[in-house]
Amino acid sequence: MSPTLLPAKQMWSAIGSMALCVAMLIASEFMPVSLLTPIAADLNATDGMAGQAISISGLFAVLTSLLIAPIAGRYDRRHVLLAMTVLMLVSLVLIASAANFSLLMVARALLGMAVGGFWALSTATVIQLVPKAMVARALGMIYMGNAVATAFAAPIGAYLGAIVGWRAIFWGLVPLVLLNLVWQLRAMPSMPPKAGIPVSRVFALLKRRHVAFGMTAVMLTFSGMFATFTYLRPFLETRTGVSASQLSLLLLGLGLAGFLGTKLASKLLEKEKLFPMLRWLPLVIAALTLSLVWLGGRLESAAALMIAWGLVFSAIPVCWSAWLAHAMGDDAESGGGLMVAAIQLSIMLGGAVGGLLVDQITIVASFLFGSAMLVLASMVIGPGFRLGRHPVGRHPAQPETID
Repeated sequence: MSPTLLPAKQMWSAIGSMALCVAMLIASEFMPVSLLTPIAADLNATDGMAGQAISISGLFAVLTSLLIAPIAGRYDRRHVLLAMTVLMLVSLVLIASAANFSLLMVARALLGMAVGGFWALSTATVIQLVPKAMVARALGMIYMGNAVATAFAAPIGAYLGAIVGWRAIFWGLVPLVLLNLVWQLRAMPSMPPKAGIPVSRVFALLKRRHVAFGMTAVMLTFSGMFATFTYLRPFLETRTGVSASQLSLLLLGLGLAGFLGTKLASKLLEKEKLFPMLRWLPLVIAALTLSLVWLGGRLESAAALMIAWGLVFSAIPVCWSAWLAHAMGDDAESGGGLMVAAIQLSIMLGGAVGGLLVDQITIVASFLFGSAMLVLASMVIGPGFRLGRHPVGRHPAQPETID
């Protein structure tokens, strides 16, 4: 069915179901960050081991994001998206009932498949669902689901987890995902299969010099951020000495700052500040991380730094999305799969290496490692010429809309 022939009510209902699915995926993926300590204690694991279990979802998200386009091309996309939602549902049930560390790892792997598959197909699905003039609005609705989950999942998880236990939090997500699945069944139209994108076409993008440099910078940036983000709770508990309610408030402050960070990043992008932001934001978040190490012993300092950290943390993905349109606008679908794979691999590596450092040295070592990765990212980006920025007065071969 052509997007223009879809009834408006069904069209926006389908987009709404996707936005809720994104919110559930983000909540499921990052909720364990706020529950890391009790999960580790209950499953007889260290904080580092639990952090690695959380990050294992990144490995399967990488594989799925690279392989989903060729697979999805053979089936009705409606069925593929529903399958991703079912995978999320199964993973939540397994996490909530996990009797040991191995089962937790399996559950996180299934969740990673759902995250990678859904995100890799989301933009192309929106383009197929809505008229071209409404694509930006539809994508905005979906990213709003992302923002809401990022803002509220961690603090709600930390607060309720202290009251009812971490397993109850995941059981609580199950009916919401069931509701989402029913909504998708009712709202999603049939989207017949078409020719899939071969994996070789995705990797061929890396032959472009500016794409190779960009993906290197993406991986350094996100691995650096998640070497810190994954272990915020144990840091705040051990170094700052926060209570459960204080932890919830700190995580809420970080999440709410994300709304402002997203808005500010969008405004600055309109003023053609893409490459300066890509270069300097990693340095800012590295400085904030180091400041948290040295000043995070006091609650007031930790609170201020967490808010600032959340502000920058949320702005960075917006900037890289803009770079994707700038650098790979001629093949955005393949570029999207490559970007999802790079980000998810970075989340996995950042969390895994960070976990080893937490267990073998101290949690400070993980934060220092993350800061180093962010500094390297800024050095790779530089003024932006390696990433496809064109000097003033020099015209690109193809028209560009972002400086």
